[in-house]
Amino acid sequence: MNIEVYDTTLRDGTQAENFNLSVDDKIKVSRKLDELGIDFIEGGWPGSNPLAVEYFEKMKTVELKHAKLTAFGSTRHFQNPPEKDPNLQALLAARTPAITIFGKSWDVHVFDALRIELEDNLQIIEDSLAYLRPRVEHLIYDAEHFFDGFKNNREYCLATLGRAVAGGAETITLCDTNGGTLPHEIQPIVEEVKKYLDRLDRPVRLGIHCHNDSECAVANSLLAVQSGVTQIQGTMNGYGERCGNANLTSIIPAIVFKMGLECEVANHIDRLYETSRLINELANLPHNRYQPYVGESAFAHKGGIHVSAVERNPLTYEHIEPEKVGNIRRILISDQAGRSNVLHKAKKYGLKLEASDPVVAAIINELKELENQGYQYEGPRPALNSSCAAPWASSGDFLTWRVSGS
Repeated sequence: MNIEVYDTTLRDGTQAENFNLSVDDKIKVSRKLDELGIDFIEGGWPGSNPLAVEYFEKMKTVELKHAKLTAFGSTRHFQNPPEKDPNLQALLAARTPAITIFGKSWDVHVFDALRIELEDNLQIIEDSLAYLRPRVEHLIYDAEHFFDGFKNNREYCLATLGRAVAGGAETITLCDTNGGTLPHEIQPIVEEVKKYLDRLDRPVRLGIHCHNDSECAVANSLLAVQSGVTQIQGTMNGYGERCGNANLTSIIPAIVFKMGLECEVANHIDRLYETSRLINELANLPHNRYQPYVGESAFAHKGGIHVSAVERNPLTYEHIEPEKVGNIRRILISDQAGRSNVLHKAKKYGLKLEASDPVVAAIINELKELENQGYQYEGPRPALNSSCAAPWASSGDFLTWRVSGS
């Protein structure tokens, strides 16, 4: 089963608090996502702001080797025929190979947000897609608030999907827009959707788009794939509105290494770490060191027993090899260190030490005492601070000092 990976960092991701990218930054991210092997790059909502307009205009001269640039927007306004709807016209003006539009699945939104009748909503879904279908290569429909809508009014919610298929959507994406759906709910709902879609005349691809308000976006996305969904939408590093979107830096390694599924990203997955870091740096945001797979601490080992085992066989305390996603293994020096930690660092710095050397025990004892006094040696090496009582300690390089400076 081939999985399509759909990245919406440049649209949904930029709705995160304090996450901002310039036009040039967005172009750099687009190129990097293309190098990674992402299938669809959602660039933004054309016409929504000057930045989006400029981005899509500049992207007309940027050649992507694999990814399909995607413009995002909504179904037409109820008062406008498709050919005169500004939103649909802006989508076409972007001249992207793919267009994604969203529509309302939840009857509560039809009444309270759109303030139209249920049949009117079905009509604008179908004719918006039907208008776009002959004018774009790839057409995707995002069923907004799908899971909430399904639980509230199943028949109507499924009917919205039927009208999207009738309008010509090639992919139907089920969106957990409020992020409140729990993992045990995903499979039975997806199975009901598949049964419904199988009864229609035209086959479509099924996608998933999860938000992380219940800390379940990654799990929900993977369960949806296990249930037959073949397109995953998410963002790099999980950025997105409120608590974020499904984190592609966790999803991609899972589908490649854990589930053994085929996708283009699998051919370039060793670039995942650098892609994650680039986006944070362009957004001027700190990297989450505890993030799975791509965090600095994802393959960091601190306890002496762990380090001893990892030195013999990394599989003892690592679920995958860090190099597979472009990350590295790190051995930390701290008050929890044992002989293996010290010997590893000695080898790294070209220092000849044997496990039986008394200096190893001396290093461990002094290290534990100094950390008890408040010194810390785990982090990256900071600048020397002459105001410290022991300036050598502030360097983070205790081992070098202890062996050569005694």
